[in-house]
Amino acid sequence: MKKLVLAVLATAVLVGCKTSPTGRTQIALYSDSQMSEMGTASFAQMKESQPINTNVKTNAYVNCIADKVIAVLPDEYANQQWEVVVFEDDSANAFALPGGYIGVHTGLLKIATNQDQLATVLGHEVGHVIAEHSNERVSQSSLISTGLQLGSVALEMGDVQYRNEIMQGLGLGAQYGVILPFSRSHESEADTIGLDLMAEAGFNPQESVTLWQNMSAAGSGSTPEFLSTHPAPSNRISSLESQMSKAIQEQSTARANGKNPQCTL
Repeated sequence: MKKLVLAVLATAVLVGCKTSPTGRTQIALYSDSQMSEMGTASFAQMKESQPINTNVKTNAYVNCIADKVIAVLPDEYANQQWEVVVFEDDSANAFALPGGYIGVHTGLLKIATNQDQLATVLGHEVGHVIAEHSNERVSQSSLISTGLQLGSVALEMGDVQYRNEIMQGLGLGAQYGVILPFSRSHESEADTIGLDLMAEAGFNPQESVTLWQNMSAAGSGSTPEFLSTHPAPSNRISSLESQMSKAIQEQSTARANGKNPQCTL
């Protein structure tokens, strides 16, 4: 049984291997249609359970920026229908889901104070989608769950002393050794993709640094990075600054090609 399960896991990993937009090897076991179904169901539930902002000017502003970012996505994403909803929520947050869905919390508009800063966030969130990070996380969760179940069975069959304590330790090891660092790698990758997207759309990439300075000043990222799913703001800023020269060149090219966003609130 143990060999059979290991063989199944190995086959699943081999079949699900893909390459992210930045060249990172990833495991994505679910189809695009399955992920879109999950995204559609999640977004519908959010719209039912959370208040939606109906201010015409606010929605026009957010949609203007989202449209500019979506226009520079790879064709398979740029050509699909996207739904953008502004939620009444004080948290400085936004998200994007497989299937073509973007949510923006009104609290974010107090931190992202201009079109370029909001484009930073939307580029980042859409970056998660085109890099299939949701697929990776669901796939990873499935594999870890199966591995822990296998370990529990093996310990029980071997009548190992303190097996409950060992399994608890394995669970913590998976959380802090795999899941959280993996999430930080997703966030860093989405930062890179988002920086490229906003620059290609004609937004000022230097404002991405200002955004994270605003986030830091507002208290975001106060959790120690070791226990966080997100890199510390200072680390994000350093990474963005290291990529800034290329992003500025991309923006210059975009502006020369007539991409000059003028989204105002």
